[in-house]
Amino acid sequence: MRLALLFGSLTLAFLLAVWTTQVPRPRPAAAPAAAFSAARAMTDIEQIARAPHPVGSPEHARVRAYLTARMTQLGLSPQEQTGPLSPGSIQRLKKAGGDPDAAKNQAINLLGVLPGKDRSQPAVMLMAHYDTVVGSPGAADDSTGVGAVLEAVRAIQARGPVERDLVVLLTDAEELNLDGARIFFGGHPLRDRIGAVVNLEARGGGGRAAMFETGREAGPTVDLFRRAAARADGGTTATSLAVFMYEQMPNGTDFTIPKDRGVAGLNFAFIGRPAQYHSADATPANLDQGALQHLGSQALEAADALLRAPALPARGPNTVYADVFGRWMLSHSAAMGWGLLGLTALFGSFAAWRARRATGLTAGQVGRGLLDGLWFASAGLVLAQAVRLLAGPMSSRAASSETYYVLLRRLPWMEAGAVLTILALTLLFLIGARRSRPRTAAGTIAALTLVVLLIGGFSPVMLGAGLIAAALSLWPVKAPTSVWGGWLGLIALVFLLACAVQGAAPEAALLFVWPVLLAATAAALSALIDPDLTRLSSLFPPAVAGVLGGAWLMAIGHFVFLGIGMDLPGALALIGLLALLFLRPLSPPVGATRPVLIGAAACLILACGLSLAARFAEPTPAVAEALP
Repeated sequence: MRLALLFGSLTLAFLLAVWTTQVPRPRPAAAPAAAFSAARAMTDIEQIARAPHPVGSPEHARVRAYLTARMTQLGLSPQEQTGPLSPGSIQRLKKAGGDPDAAKNQAINLLGVLPGKDRSQPAVMLMAHYDTVVGSPGAADDSTGVGAVLEAVRAIQARGPVERDLVVLLTDAEELNLDGARIFFGGHPLRDRIGAVVNLEARGGGGRAAMFETGREAGPTVDLFRRAAARADGGTTATSLAVFMYEQMPNGTDFTIPKDRGVAGLNFAFIGRPAQYHSADATPANLDQGALQHLGSQALEAADALLRAPALPARGPNTVYADVFGRWMLSHSAAMGWGLLGLTALFGSFAAWRARRATGLTAGQVGRGLLDGLWFASAGLVLAQAVRLLAGPMSSRAASSETYYVLLRRLPWMEAGAVLTILALTLLFLIGARRSRPRTAAGTIAALTLVVLLIGGFSPVMLGAGLIAAALSLWPVKAPTSVWGGWLGLIALVFLLACAVQGAAPEAALLFVWPVLLAATAAALSALIDPDLTRLSSLFPPAVAGVLGGAWLMAIGHFVFLGIGMDLPGALALIGLLALLFLRPLSPPVGATRPVLIGAAACLILACGLSLAARFAEPTPAVAEALP
């Protein structure tokens, strides 16, 4: 029965995660006037993304003329703002095969205003860029953003007069060096009137659109968005973890410029179908219209809420927030994280007290469970990186530009390989495979670590993880870890991690705080029902928590992998560790070891096969030329 609950929980969690990551159905052209319609936006996108239109090209001029006419139809009284391309932009354009001389080294923004009832109030800006890279029609990046802005303006007008001005800024030369945004916020008379920005972007060709970046001290802005997002088609995808992670990355969008000036706002993008990023395949026919619907609907509701609010949100402390299955948003103050950790400690202590009275649970058993979890995380990091090596160069930042885009096309294969790798390690962990052959486990990990360091490049993180995993494999153990010891040990490990992250970066701590609270709650309920964990009913709490918590973690893991998967697929080992919080008490009995071992081996073989197959499914240009 434990085995059935284990695989049942995993299956249901996977299905729920898949449902969570689906885009909404695109609305037709006959949708209500006040709603966002992907079909109506596609009319513009098909015109804008007819062909590549980098700065200075004839198509670039055609698109600008088309957008000027569309903005005029919407009553925005468009104007052009011209400014010089930066020296770096000129070099990038030349290197890519563009013609900066044809552009006269100029970027040309398009600007329009929809007047509000009180024009003395700070204005709201809808922003997207209309240029593309050389060689890509840019149906997603960023024709989708431009088309969505135009459709959102039409829908806002259909809803009636707004409180404050809406400024529409279609920037130029974003693909070169964010030059259009720099030009506007560097000196346009309207720049100081902008109180909030809603920016639309894309990296790929589809998938759910995420609100992945905010202005600083954005707690009140997020609260307003949380209420507005409830009206968006398909809900929202948003976590303070994503905002924190993006802050640590070198990437930038047009939103970077106003954000650095202290302007509030929200940044939206979708990053699925990565093969279409800056690709000739980024055509209107290949665009995921559900992604367009999701992006545009969220942007419409966010901008509309800002435009109609009595006052724009003031600055305030950042909040901790995340969507739940893409349909609801939970939010709380950063300080409340400590309260949630206090509840975790209370529930975990209650479970430990009941287990000790019933089964003689000892601190040593809990300590062994904690070390088991540390082994899983470190071994998973090394193993996932080793399997990832089969797909190509380890560091996308060190790769050439061509190789970078090849790796993007390989991402779906790489993600499947990484997920199967962590699943295989999870199954091996649950049957205690490493304890039966500690020297084999230590030797294998040491060898994989050496391979990762030699082929993938030196990394102190990889070296440290390999040493920890190898050492823990050889750690002398006099007695096996009990079910309660293993479960509560994992909870204790994640609890300590949660406390550390809560102290350092509370916006990111939700990744640990919420799952460990759910696991501790499940442990307390199981201990209350049957502290011996022999009755089937006592296993239902972790099984249900496994479905809900596992699905939530899988959905987050999917977006994390799409964001940093080329360089750090081992990050999924952390997701696996958190999933073990719910799966550990469902470990199969001794008699079921053989089928689980076979399943783990099959997952690992398939993971290696998928990762290796990526090289042939999406070969590098040099290899492609050699193929018949």
